[in-house]
Amino acid sequence: MSAPFTFEIAARDGTARTGRIVLPRGEIRTPAFMPVGTAATVKAMHTHEVRALGADILLGNTYHLMLRPGAERVARLGGLHKMMHWPHPILTDSGGFQVMSLAKLRKISEKGVTFQSHIDGARYELTPERAIEIQGLLGSDIQMQLDECVRLPCPDVEAARAMRLSLRWAERCRKTFLVQPGREEWGRALFGIVQGAADRALRVESARELSDMDFEGYSIGGLAVGEPQDVMLEMIETVMPHLPDAKPHYLMGVGTPDDIVEAVRRGVDMFDCVMPTRAGRHGQVFSRFGKLNLKNARHADDPRPIDEASAWEPTRTYSRAYLHHLVKSGEILGMMLLTGINLAYYQELMAGLRLAIAESRLDDFIAQTKEGWARGD
Repeated sequence: MSAPFTFEIAARDGTARTGRIVLPRGEIRTPAFMPVGTAATVKAMHTHEVRALGADILLGNTYHLMLRPGAERVARLGGLHKMMHWPHPILTDSGGFQVMSLAKLRKISEKGVTFQSHIDGARYELTPERAIEIQGLLGSDIQMQLDECVRLPCPDVEAARAMRLSLRWAERCRKTFLVQPGREEWGRALFGIVQGAADRALRVESARELSDMDFEGYSIGGLAVGEPQDVMLEMIETVMPHLPDAKPHYLMGVGTPDDIVEAVRRGVDMFDCVMPTRAGRHGQVFSRFGKLNLKNARHADDPRPIDEASAWEPTRTYSRAYLHHLVKSGEILGMMLLTGINLAYYQELMAGLRLAIAESRLDDFIAQTKEGWARGD
């Protein structure tokens, strides 16, 4: 039997902490940013490049992989890791975000969610049990409960209904996961998801109920979906005292570099977001100088690289003028380069946060980082 899922905290700085998650397929250094590979690919990137950037884990999506190529097909092909040539840990989102984002194409009941495929109109039923079954077929190392995510702002009665439905689904997911074939062999983990919109009392209720279910980790969902940053941070501060300290804390779908550093300050260990890859495909880059829009004409004659001090070779070698040209020309290479530059910066930021926590200088690191963003290029 392989070693079980474990989480070790190596150092703390205030509420922030750094450590590692240990899985049979590898270690995840925390705080960690997970590049998003929704459909078994980090768009515009080779998996070996994503690894070279410093990523320890990728994220895939149950809903999208259920539609194509199909969980059973992935299993027949040897699992998601083999199919996408990524032998390291993978976390799969259960499809709860699509419950919100595809609201016009789904119906919710106590049993689960019925989706009309956005691809061909076919109907699919995703129950808590089926969500866990799919994630098992994919072979994901960290699996997520099925939940209902609501967009903010949200009426209190709707937030309460969705949160309590998510709790009932969490119980069903946990029961199914504990008898999942291969769970112990591969040291798999299941994370619960705290919901409750922007209501402090609902968030506390959700966190406490989930804590009693003894998940391997705990996620905070339903944020960065329309609310201002101060509301998001308030919800994190509300939830944290009610989650097991010895378990990983994962803030789902977040976010901007500023959101990440502030959430790390408040004790979050894991993040994912499509922002760095999506921005790269649309001509925008993140760096220690803040956010740059390479579409702007001011870059057309600029011979400087994005950041000559970056460890990622394209960041310090390709000129802004050339990247501007690629973006304006719609060249695929531009999307590839900017996506890599963005993911490199996110991983450099996470490495900086981990080191700062270990050396008890997190506040200074964050202040210096924000000064760099404010100064610009």
